[in-house]
Amino acid sequence: MTIHPLLSADRELAVRLFDQLAEQSHDEPGVTRDAYGTGEQRAHDLISKEAAGLGLIRAVDAAGNLLLTLSGTEPDLPAWVVGSHLDSVPHGGNFDGAAGVIAGLAAIAGLKRAGQRPRRPVIVVATRAEESNWFPASYIGSRTLLGLLPPELLDLPRSDTGRPLRDHMRELGLSPEGVAKGERLLTPERVHGFVETHIEQGPALEAEKIPLGLVTGISGSFRYRKARCLGSYGHSGAVPRRYRQDAVFAVSDLIQSLDRFWSELDGAGRAATITFGEVFTDASQHGFSKIPGELNFCLDVRSADRDLLDEIHARLLTFVAEIETRRGVRFALGERTGSQPAVMSADLLRQLGSIADRLGIPHLSMPSGAGHDAAVFANAGIPSVMLFVRNQNGSHNPHEAMRIEDFHAAATVLTHLMLE
Repeated sequence: MTIHPLLSADRELAVRLFDQLAEQSHDEPGVTRDAYGTGEQRAHDLISKEAAGLGLIRAVDAAGNLLLTLSGTEPDLPAWVVGSHLDSVPHGGNFDGAAGVIAGLAAIAGLKRAGQRPRRPVIVVATRAEESNWFPASYIGSRTLLGLLPPELLDLPRSDTGRPLRDHMRELGLSPEGVAKGERLLTPERVHGFVETHIEQGPALEAEKIPLGLVTGISGSFRYRKARCLGSYGHSGAVPRRYRQDAVFAVSDLIQSLDRFWSELDGAGRAATITFGEVFTDASQHGFSKIPGELNFCLDVRSADRDLLDEIHARLLTFVAEIETRRGVRFALGERTGSQPAVMSADLLRQLGSIADRLGIPHLSMPSGAGHDAAVFANAGIPSVMLFVRNQNGSHNPHEAMRIEDFHAAATVLTHLMLE
């Protein structure tokens, strides 16, 4: 590979787009770009306008995913596809997702500025609805992009409106009917490789003082979003312990049992995460002097190891059965959802590592504990990889603090990859 020493991503374009995104989606104390809503659509419009200025060919599929194409010198070759999502969690940070889309545009702008044109077409994608807090399903946008979304998911309600996904699509002039039929503008055969640039959502790169991460794999998950433990309400002073069916103590037992098991796995070097993100009693029923008869909770378990996910789930069911017998309660876990783990392309990881080495950019190989659109591409048989950008203060919160020089380094590696 010939390295062009003056070739780098367009830093000024990136700064301007990040600033514009923050301004138009500001929602104190962070930003909100609601999936299939005003915030996400404004972001898509902004990116479309910038792409037009770069001379990219714009296409929008039935689900509203945005595809922006730079033709290569050999336009019939399978394309590089780069990008990510533009929606955010409510009151989140400005960089999660958007960094991947802006990296693609900044890389193309850098190529144009240097008078370089890649052999392969380059398609910048901005997917819809990656953040599953809006609709209770993973990777809605990337699955629709590849024609893989089960039609029944079009009936999923949005968390804030209660209205189904298909209605929100229609409001934006999109075609849920086309989505149900599996219509798509992108097929695996058209893709040479998929690259997603994203902020790291944990502390590893910052702690190691390294700007760039090369992601080796993406965790899958199983989730129970609306689980309940049902016991019996009673007077806090009148019911002895042996007669109680206390939902709070029962869920506490479950939490402690899973935590002990997780500690065993951690000690054996078997990577997973277990999170009870919500635990609450019924506000219309609970009281200071009442034994709680119902507790609601959600459970999110993740690992890059499919077999380990199955093992944790089996142990969960064993714990539940034991606690039900011991405490006299009943667990209603509800619907199980989740996503499959994905392995990133070893060849693309070697290419990116070689480019970073030649450019003098320190990098670290690492897994991703969070889910990303790249998992859908990888599991569809498309060679896929992720670039992590060092990020301060985590993500899914208003305090994301990506340094622009770190982003520029990642986008410059992407720029050089496009000429491979």
